[in-house]
Amino acid sequence: MSLVIAVYVPEGIVMASDSRQSITAEGKNPDGNEFKIETINSDNVAKTFLLEKQKVGISNFGADLLGGTPMASHIKKFVQEELSEGDDITTIPKKLLRYFRESFSNADTGFHIVGYKKEGKTSTPYVYYCHIQKGELIRRNEGKMDNPIAYGATWSGQIDVLQGILQPTLIAGPDGKQASINKPPIIWDAMSLQDAIDFSIYAIRTTIDTIRFQARSKNVGGQVDVLVITPDEARWIQKKDLKGENKLG
Repeated sequence: MSLVIAVYVPEGIVMASDSRQSITAEGKNPDGNEFKIETINSDNVAKTFLLEKQKVGISNFGADLLGGTPMASHIKKFVQEELSEGDDITTIPKKLLRYFRESFSNADTGFHIVGYKKEGKTSTPYVYYCHIQKGELIRRNEGKMDNPIAYGATWSGQIDVLQGILQPTLIAGPDGKQASINKPPIIWDAMSLQDAIDFSIYAIRTTIDTIRFQARSKNVGGQVDVLVITPDEARWIQKKDLKGENKLG
């Protein structure tokens, strides 16, 4: 499992993801009894990727090892084999979904894909969600006729902690019937880019810190990678780096 989030506000789009990869190991003990264990395989997995030429960001959630190969390798291969000079944020999501469904149609894996496209004099933001197994491709930031661009956030993966904080809660009233208690709203339209960065980190860090103390699978963890895309640039705010052993003296 994973937790990835895309926050889209007037100044730009923020993508963030955790770094944990969990696997389920199955086999037999020496006595012949079968075992099945969920364990942490790595806290250094990349789940957010920047296609630098197209200034498009991709985050993945759900199953990460497809055919025994990490997602980072699949994304690199997808870029090399499928993308051409004219591809942009409106064509890449369709190609990505088709590419993975051809080889891994039953994969419980999904993606957020974000970027901008110049339409006339304006750079229009696009935020897509897609899922391989379900065959879904949905644009998340499509507004209404009088306001064609919607602002907000979309999160996928291990979402229960964040939903519990932000979404309405059902409680039993005096008559025993369930009533919905709304949480105070977040005004996404008025959110600055820095606040969107802070919210993205908060969302993932709060999930990591909460499940740490709960008796449950620790399937979100590691460092938080944060990518920002605006009409003018795409850049990493924080990102894991490869490193060697640090020796003192």
